[in-house]
Amino acid sequence: MAYACTHCGKKIKQLESFIRCPYCGGRVLLKERPNIAREVTTD
Repeated sequence: MAYACTHCGKKIKQLESFIRCPYCGGRVLLKERPNIAREVTTD
């Protein structure tokens, strides 16, 4: 599961035992989610 730092925007492939971004020290990390194609219909 990949994570992205909200401060610097770098992607982190694996979280081991750290809670901070290894690049900038930011504490807020978001899970990368795949894009989901949604079908929208208009009536």
